Amino acid sequence: MQVGLKIWRFNSRSGERELQEFEIDAPEEATLLDCLDIVKDRHDGSLAYRKSCRMMICGSCGMRMDGAAVLACKVRMYDVAQEGRVPVISAMGNLPIVKDLVVDMDPFWDKFRSVDPYLQPGYQEPPDGREHLIRQERMNVIHKEALCINCGLCVSECNSMESDPRFVGPQALAKAMRFVGDPRDGQKLARLEKLNGEHGIWQCTRCYFCNERCPKGVDPRDAIAKLGAESIKEGIDRDMGAKHAKWFVTSAKTTGWLRETELVPKTQGVVAAIKQTKFALDLAVKGKVPPPFPPHVAKDVREARRLYDLTVRESSDRRGYDGIVQGEHALARLAHGHSGEETLEQIYDRPDAFHRPYLPDDAA
Repeated sequence: MQVGLKIWRFNSRSGERELQEFEIDAPEEATLLDCLDIVKDRHDGSLAYRKSCRMMICGSCGMRMDGAAVLACKVRMYDVAQEGRVPVISAMGNLPIVKDLVVDMDPFWDKFRSVDPYLQPGYQEPPDGREHLIRQERMNVIHKEALCINCGLCVSECNSMESDPRFVGPQALAKAMRFVGDPRDGQKLARLEKLNGEHGIWQCTRCYFCNERCPKGVDPRDAIAKLGAESIKEGIDRDMGAKHAKWFVTSAKTTGWLRETELVPKTQGVVAAIKQTKFALDLAVKGKVPPPFPPHVAKDVREARRLYDLTVRESSDRRGYDGIVQGEHALARLAHGHSGEETLEQIYDRPDAFHRPYLPDDAA
């Protein structure tokens, strides 16, 4: 098939950028990485990019295609070629470009190391040299976070890092959750205290681009939400982001909507609210601030209160990250078509179902 590519070239010595177009012949099963190999082998040997496993395992070949971060080895080019599109290939965002599609990963690894990405044991060694075992149900809490291959695609798309490079970032925070949620780790509270710093979990803007672009389903934004929920559960709520989250819940529970006129004093304090009085008056003159008294109560506020009861009071054993993990499991079952009424046999008997896995008779 005929494949067209537009590739942003970059020379770090001169600082010049140039968009070059290539037309190549490629087999129909070719990926974007295969096409880049053809360009390098047959057209321009100076093209620079990273690769290794070619099987979506190593995470080396991260780059952008039409502005969206992808693993080059994962993107099939057949449909693109059939549409006649000529995609624009560029280096990942939020990291310095070394040459062409190669970025400097040192800032990435610095943030990775900042969250202490290793187990700090908090358990007693079993006697007689036996192995310390953990039930699978307890390890399922960090199943998604453990899938991270450190490719950096989430970092490339992070709006918070673009506005403030000091933000720890989605990859490092997902890795932090990997150990905060590990039942074997003995530094959970110390980790949460550290992650609640100025450039930590509450600086995330919740744009969800990291979830959208993650090639392995780690969903870094969900990991950040787990860290925030667990922080509040453990009483680590000094950050304005945590105070905002708590007030949001209180406001929605009592009136069914967010009372924004009370948001600043509840999250930033009375002094900060006084400093913003002139701004508030300007908003009030233009009808942008509703009167604080009497507070407006939503028509169906009992639904909000019932939701609060379901998620907080009746699920007291599912506070913190446990509640989010419970939701993840429920959504995963729905995504696989499990309505809660079908048996396992009925699910595998559906025409669009995956093949039933083989299990020995004694393990069924």
